[in-house]
Amino acid sequence: MPRVISGLGGFLLTPVALGVTIYGGSRLQRGFSQSLTVTEDPLGLVLLVVGGLLLVGVAFLGALSGLGPALGGAVWGVLPGVAFFVSPRDVMSFIYDIGGSGLGVGLVTWLVMGALVGSGFLLIGAGLVGTLARRRSNRV
Repeated sequence: MPRVISGLGGFLLTPVALGVTIYGGSRLQRGFSQSLTVTEDPLGLVLLVVGGLLLVGVAFLGALSGLGPALGGAVWGVLPGVAFFVSPRDVMSFIYDIGGSGLGVGLVTWLVMGALVGSGFLLIGAGLVGTLARRRSNRV
């Protein structure tokens, strides 16, 4: 049962966490480019923090089973990043079709910078660490 909860949680919570983080960051980036300040958009700051906390929640699913963070990181981080590197135009077109301009610009920025791939690998690492920590004996 812990694997099912962790797997479903990682699969369902990761895109929400990444989406909220990316959208909040995109709002802050847009505001910063217009007025050279991030204090004009408190909603962007809140979304960025909430998204980060949701990502921490995905990482904590590794305490139940490493499957959740690893699955979420692979499906929603590494695979889209690799697809972007293979065919950037097709992926960008798809993103703007489904995500609109607000989320689309932020997501493309994350893809180009490699942040989505990096986030995916970090979540995979969190899943592996959770698995290894559970298998390790309690000896110091």
